Amino acid sequence: MQKTHGAVICRGAPYLFVWLLLLASTASAEWHYEKQAIMGTEVSVQLWHEDEKKAQELIGQVMAEFHRLDGELSPFKENSELSRVNRGAGKQTVTLSSELAALIDKSLWYSEQTGGAFDITFASLGKHYDFRKHQRADNQLTEKLLPAIDYHHLRFNKAENTLHFAHPDTSIDLGGIAKGYSVDRAIHILHKAGVCCASVSAGGDARMLGDKRGQPWLVGIRHPRDKGKNAVVIPLENTAISTSGDYERYFIDEGEARVHHIFNPTTGMPTNTDDTDSDKLISVSIIGPRGFDTDPLSTSVFVLGKAKGLALIDRLPGFEAVVIDSRKRLFFSRGLDIPRHSSTEQPSATQTANQITPET
Repeated sequence: MQKTHGAVICRGAPYLFVWLLLLASTASAEWHYEKQAIMGTEVSVQLWHEDEKKAQELIGQVMAEFHRLDGELSPFKENSELSRVNRGAGKQTVTLSSELAALIDKSLWYSEQTGGAFDITFASLGKHYDFRKHQRADNQLTEKLLPAIDYHHLRFNKAENTLHFAHPDTSIDLGGIAKGYSVDRAIHILHKAGVCCASVSAGGDARMLGDKRGQPWLVGIRHPRDKGKNAVVIPLENTAISTSGDYERYFIDEGEARVHHIFNPTTGMPTNTDDTDSDKLISVSIIGPRGFDTDPLSTSVFVLGKAKGLALIDRLPGFEAVVIDSRKRLFFSRGLDIPRHSSTEQPSATQTANQITPET
């Protein structure tokens, strides 16, 4: 069962992306915490346990699982299963592990549900972008490889766990689903071990097991244009939340356009977040039972835009959305117990400001 408790605007709060805020409480040796750099992001684990040795063993198991998944699902590791599939599936049918088959099956389901807004074949062009080096595919390469981006090229046999790429230039990347799946795997380990209360996050994906010893976990959604502020803080229990935004992996090109990592499969380029169109989004957070679903949904809504994206969430039972449009305004799906469009006047604990333009 998931719970939300109303949103709180935090102006001037410490930097958080999707970070689990610690509630004011007396120090306790029974809270155990660790963070590591895995999967190209920061993975953090916090859990309650009476036995410090056992807690550290469990944290070690969680981190080991993240490392295992990174080793199998990373497109940047030459020997990962995903890399082997990308090298071979365009030439012949390849057999998949049950785990990779499940990830591809779920990805294709979301491709169908979103009309192709979620499409793991974006990697056919996405792999030619390097955000650290400010490199992108040029127009000629984009035109050449755009036909390779189409989830229909993935000839997946669910009964036999096999895959073949119908286009020789097609590649896949699970960046829009793998971290959400990974936090689910981590929570599974902790729940199986009898842990009552824990939080696990990997970049923009987080999942909470239980509550924070009688209080909700406070999840801060970062202001997309100000690292030092949160746009909103949401109290949650026993649920998952995933955030996609154009402000983590990006660069500004010579034309002052923002080039980020969330691709529109229709164009083969980063999704447009220009503030001339208020339907465009710059941050999307999805709340739901599992990261396996909230992760691809946050990407999907980002690509679909505000109107189609919120309509998608409103028709999916068990999911809610908090989105920020290109003009820095907050909007909510219908199921959240807060106004969908809120006043900018003195927000209370059950209100949020419609406008979150940074204060000067």
